[in-house]
Amino acid sequence: MLRLNGNHYYSRPFPQHAAHTPMRPRRPGFFEHYEELIGTWTRRLRNRAQAEDLAHDTFVRVLESDSAAVQQPRAYLHQTARNIAVDGYRREDRRGAMESQALDHSESSSGDPEHYMQAIQLADSIERALSELPVNCRKIFVWQKIEGLTQAEIAERLGLSKNMVEKYMIRTLRHLRDRLDGLQS
Repeated sequence: MLRLNGNHYYSRPFPQHAAHTPMRPRRPGFFEHYEELIGTWTRRLRNRAQAEDLAHDTFVRVLESDSAAVQQPRAYLHQTARNIAVDGYRREDRRGAMESQALDHSESSSGDPEHYMQAIQLADSIERALSELPVNCRKIFVWQKIEGLTQAEIAERLGLSKNMVEKYMIRTLRHLRDRLDGLQS
């Protein structure tokens, strides 16, 4: 039998898509608190779009974590959302501080093309040196030094021990030091 789908004819039945089959939640007890989570964070943030983004990030983190043994899903969701919000505020504070520091520095050295070129070369050298490292080393460096996350937060994100995160960071810093020292010689 021929079926019409837009401008295309099919000689067999339409394929069943995942969107047509009901999805069962992987974490029972969590999804029933979705609207409550959005409502709570809409009031706190005074912005529904940010609250929805936060709820999305919360559920992504919950689905990626080993949360099957959680006894109180509602409390777990709200604490996870709170942690993500605090991480976001820390990143914004750190980013703001870095931007103002860069602005202050650029004002003091404006008009000095040699200094500008040295800064660009240093940034390129750091980027090249980081690209030589494994992905976890790069992630840990960016999350800790640029985004301002703690080693405990990074360990939780990557599913590693805090000690392992510290070892990756030491390896990264040594590698950067060796590469950058080689450039100055």
